[in-house]
Amino acid sequence: MIKALLGAAFALSAVGSASAQTLNMMKGIDAPHYDAQRTTWGPTSDIVNMIQDTLVALDWDGRTPIPYLAKSWTVSPDGKLYTFKLRDDVSFCSGKKMTAEDVIFTFKRLKSPEIKGPYAWRAGNIKELRAPDPYTVEYELNEPYSELLLQLTMFTNAILNKDNVEALGKDYGVKGADGTGPWCLESWQPRTNITLKRHDAYKWGPSMYKNKGPVKFEKMVIKIVPEDSSRVAAMMAGQFDTTHQFPSQFIAQAKVSPMLTVTEAKPNFQLLYFGFKTTRPMVADKRVREAMSIAIDRGAIAKAILLGNADPAFTIVDAAALDHDPKTAGIVKQDVERAKQLLDEAGWKPGADGIREKDGMKLAPKVYYTANANSARVAEAIQGYLRKIGVHWNLQPWDSTIASVKMAEQDYEIWSVTVPYLSAGDLMNIYFDSANIPTPNRMNWKDAETDLWLKQGRAALTPEDRAKFYAMVQQKVMTEHLWMPVLNINMHEVTNKKLKGMRPHMIYQNTFYKGLDASF
Repeated sequence: MIKALLGAAFALSAVGSASAQTLNMMKGIDAPHYDAQRTTWGPTSDIVNMIQDTLVALDWDGRTPIPYLAKSWTVSPDGKLYTFKLRDDVSFCSGKKMTAEDVIFTFKRLKSPEIKGPYAWRAGNIKELRAPDPYTVEYELNEPYSELLLQLTMFTNAILNKDNVEALGKDYGVKGADGTGPWCLESWQPRTNITLKRHDAYKWGPSMYKNKGPVKFEKMVIKIVPEDSSRVAAMMAGQFDTTHQFPSQFIAQAKVSPMLTVTEAKPNFQLLYFGFKTTRPMVADKRVREAMSIAIDRGAIAKAILLGNADPAFTIVDAAALDHDPKTAGIVKQDVERAKQLLDEAGWKPGADGIREKDGMKLAPKVYYTANANSARVAEAIQGYLRKIGVHWNLQPWDSTIASVKMAEQDYEIWSVTVPYLSAGDLMNIYFDSANIPTPNRMNWKDAETDLWLKQGRAALTPEDRAKFYAMVQQKVMTEHLWMPVLNINMHEVTNKKLKGMRPHMIYQNTFYKGLDASF
């Protein structure tokens, strides 16, 4: 198999002839644009994180905001006023100095009705933005937001050059995007490649990097290579320096390759789950939901399908994530006999064909998911486990181009996605607040206690109070079995051994992040 893949690498061999001062990267998919405020799309976010910066950065631990464009900040006792002191030595790639005017413009644009920013909520409920001087921003909220600093690390909140955005208008993010990042956008050929050049003036890298800038390469060329086999072949043949989209089924071979280094991003919060639409009669009873969840062998799925490149998930929030509640650890555990008993108690009795029935209805829920390799194979494995307890999963995969549209139609009992998140609060406020029905709260979960505790967690003025309220939410949604957590997906950076200093970051599946320590 590997020899066959290596033969395919010759089609990409021209890339390897680039100068030693050029870093060559591969991505599997391109983005429709590079305007961070108008998308939730990961393929936009990774490029944005290279060319633009945020007020605060996320440390390697995945939970600690650290100074970046803002060198310091203070928070008022009521949690509503953040005063950011900006660095006075930051410039955009265009040469323009960054000031408070750009910061205020950024967040006003993000919140504007014209943008309709899907992640605008990450910036909190802003009341007013003020600039007492060119390097101070007063960021006033209508209500406290306990995770504001954590959320400000996200690509959505990257600081924009006001002049550049206004000059490009609707073409911003398509014909250009200026930024203060360590890399500058030089050119983009959609679905083909992106070329970045070194930002020579950059010297304000966050403390998590040894090198504060500039980067050690003159250019970076990012090639779009959709085929898994072609990316494997090109890395094995030494035609590229790095990729974070190396197929999991070949990670074991990459680890023993004499010319490749495989580094896992730790921590990494990326959950593959199946959710239950609680308003559909077939899965309205939590006993039915629990039965499905405890009937499967997550460890075997991780080993057989992800080849060990995932960990079994028994809780919706990873144990390493901020505000994970350890009391949820024992709620889900495999117990096939209990699963059968729960279905019996719920009135679902085995039919002649072994599939359970109730009131003339077969227990055959419709399951929607994106037809990628991981989701499809995991769904098929779960289907096999559930047949043993008399449940038939009616699998309906959809191509990634229409999966979100089909899920929006709401005609299913169960769906699956893999979601990256920052913390317990980040995950739960998105998915379990009733204000987010019908999407992303596809469970149609409307519960007054859940809404109240989420609100109290968001408004908490101390880490202890925030953790307390988010723990209450975790316990409730876990005991209600609204989701079937299955796997925590591992994420790797695969590099040529000549490339050093490539510690992968976990933020929103963006392992490269800034790349300040990378060198040959």
